[in-house]
Amino acid sequence: MGFIPISESERREMLARIGVADSRALFEVIPEAVRFPSLTLPERLTEIEALAHLRALASENRDLTQLACFVGAGVYNHYVPSAVDAILSRGEFYTAYTPYQAEMSQGTLQYMFEFQSLVCELTGLDVANASVYDGSTATAEAVLMAQRLTGRERVVVSGALHPEYREVLCTYLEGLGLTPVEAGLELRSDGLDVRPAEELVDEKTACVVIQQPDFFGQVRDLSGVAERCHAAGALLIIAVAEAASLGLLKSPGEWGADIAVAEGQSLGMPIAFGGPYAGLMATRSDYVRQLPGRIVGETVDATGKRGFVLTLQAREQHIRREKATSNICTSQTLLALAATVYLALLGPRGLRAVAQRSHDNAVYLADRIAALPGYRVVTRRPFFNEFAVIGPAPAPAVREQALAAGYLAGYDLGRSYPALANGLLLACTELSSRAQMDGLVEVLRQVGRAA
Repeated sequence: MGFIPISESERREMLARIGVADSRALFEVIPEAVRFPSLTLPERLTEIEALAHLRALASENRDLTQLACFVGAGVYNHYVPSAVDAILSRGEFYTAYTPYQAEMSQGTLQYMFEFQSLVCELTGLDVANASVYDGSTATAEAVLMAQRLTGRERVVVSGALHPEYREVLCTYLEGLGLTPVEAGLELRSDGLDVRPAEELVDEKTACVVIQQPDFFGQVRDLSGVAERCHAAGALLIIAVAEAASLGLLKSPGEWGADIAVAEGQSLGMPIAFGGPYAGLMATRSDYVRQLPGRIVGETVDATGKRGFVLTLQAREQHIRREKATSNICTSQTLLALAATVYLALLGPRGLRAVAQRSHDNAVYLADRIAALPGYRVVTRRPFFNEFAVIGPAPAPAVREQALAAGYLAGYDLGRSYPALANGLLLACTELSSRAQMDGLVEVLRQVGRAA
């Protein structure tokens, strides 16, 4: 967009209209001592000098091409095929990712429809929306949806739900004067013991939120959980923080979930300093009218030609207004396109291969660490691609020493669980090489000897 400055006569006319003598008078509300501070700026640079300076600054950064990444906790270092970025960077997509005159952009609507279809396949549920902001907000939106469907307020969450998901959920519920009920967890001699959240269900419960695999990587047998929730009139929400796991494990729909939510970052989105990402959300067809966000439907026009439209528009910008099911004012459609391209490129076999390789690498690394003196793997088996380790030294010190050796050594569990101050959550993906894993084990061995 070009910048068109106003003329001096236009400036005088504007000032006169608001009754101000000159532009300096606009700033009289600001204390004089800080109104026009003198700035000590360096000498100006030529374009060549500025580029050289910026390159020098950038060279001080260390990225994942230089560091071996074993951090997961909701964001995973999977390989993104070059075709994903090539397609996303086409102008037709990145300039029309959230059209307000949506029916005028059939191409955008078509891939949104394809994205929804893929999400339904992944989650094993009937209908999906065209994405929400991320996994945490999708979880909170699912809880609000369950409260509308059941007419109840009480929310039960697993103690092994991602701590940031819990924080976002608490923020959503705070305005309603509500606090979720959390099923606890305990560190025992034989590992982490997570209390089943369904044990806390009663006749006032709107929903139960369970993460699968859970925050500590464990894959739990959820047989009978949905039945227990439904017997009390509650809904089951299953959250998936590592979407690649859906290539290998049972889907939320197969476990009997009423609503499934997931973080889409693993599906073709770079880590990118923590976002933006795309939240996945799906439900049973009976509940579609309470599903928030955009939903794209397939139809035919007056000539019988296939077309796509926004349907059941439940956002407040549309006809629902005060009856809107959500205040989501946009979808992460450009990133949903990344997931669509990624899944189309890999297909079911490719996604399963990514998931299997990630799992196999995690099992190898866990076995090697468990054999080290002073270390204990506390995530119970089976786990998917991450696991919790208790070591002989505080987690921040371990991570600092590992970083110096070129390794991002996991997530500090003490940040969210004070009882796990010496705990690290380590993750592997298909990019974790045997040499990198062996190198991390050697760093941990050295830490153990010095402790």
